Amino acid sequence: MGAGIAQSFAAAGSAVTVVESGERAAAAALDRIAIGLKRAAERGRLPEPAERVLGRITTTATVDGLPATADLVVEAVPEDAALKARMLTAAEQAVGATAVLATNTSSLSITELASVLTRPGRFLGMHFFNPVPASELIELVFAPQTDAETLSAALGWTHALGKKDVVVKDSPGFASSRLGVALGLEAIRMVEEGVAEPEAIDDAMRLGYKHPMGPLRLTDLVGLDVRLAIAEHLHATLGGRFAPPRLLRDKVARGELGRKTGQGFYSWR
Repeated sequence: MGAGIAQSFAAAGSAVTVVESGERAAAAALDRIAIGLKRAAERGRLPEPAERVLGRITTTATVDGLPATADLVVEAVPEDAALKARMLTAAEQAVGATAVLATNTSSLSITELASVLTRPGRFLGMHFFNPVPASELIELVFAPQTDAETLSAALGWTHALGKKDVVVKDSPGFASSRLGVALGLEAIRMVEEGVAEPEAIDDAMRLGYKHPMGPLRLTDLVGLDVRLAIAEHLHATLGGRFAPPRLLRDKVARGELGRKTGQGFYSWR
């Protein structure tokens, strides 16, 4: 997600600093971005040479290395509230007072994350979707502390990226994850109960309801571990209807996390 976000902003003309700990991780991030830019160029979706866009991206090993003049910081670490809070606190100290801080989270409370910041009015959620460069949507999530100017700035960046916005009040799962996870969990229960094979369930939604992708294939792309973490958060905040199915827990325990491990509800090898 971080590589996709960096690629999108660089392609839109921004100077981008990517924070990655260690030279190997930084090199891997730049490689992912370079591959993404090459694919975009091959599809005619890049208005300038990929090398020029890549040249607008630099890396730093620590959050302290962020430029003090940055206008926007997008945190995209894993869905761990404590980790996100640490990264956001460090970022707030590294950049200027007018910079906007954003978290790319699919379910964690924007209000709770804002509470650790000195300037909570300059903070909001910017929920990107995978793959970021090709996705049309950014879900903007505002907390009670979020200033109107901060939301306005985020809308401007969203449109500058050529994407559409959905503005949502902070609540568990926002709009996209709450609905998407509900559908995904029910699809997993159907597999668990032997109602149908994953391909049949996905085809029912893709062909019958015109979803671009079925809920089980999407779960593989998102990552079963990520889906489980979101479901557990929604279960804790919204109740039993979001209880993770046993099949989901078992697959995560076996390391069947979807595309990133080569096996989920589908084989990706």
